[in-house]
Amino acid sequence: MLTTLDRLKVGMAARVEKVEAQGIVRRRLFDMGLTPGVKVYLRKKAPLGDPLEITIRGYELSLRKDEAKYLEIYVDDADGDYEH
Repeated sequence: MLTTLDRLKVGMAARVEKVEAQGIVRRRLFDMGLTPGVKVYLRKKAPLGDPLEITIRGYELSLRKDEAKYLEIYVDDADGDYEH
């Protein structure tokens, strides 16, 4: 199922398919390791839903919801776990 990272539910894993951002935002996301093919795990969301805390490439990253919406992800319902 394709969606965006800001819509992922806590405890779910997904794979980044595409980065829709442009310019400096795109560069910033890439610098943080958010590149196509990388697996991410949504650890938690702040009480009001912003920011999101994800695990990526062995570290925890806080990401604003408005940045997460630029990341198109693939969620495989059969593969809910994440390899740390």
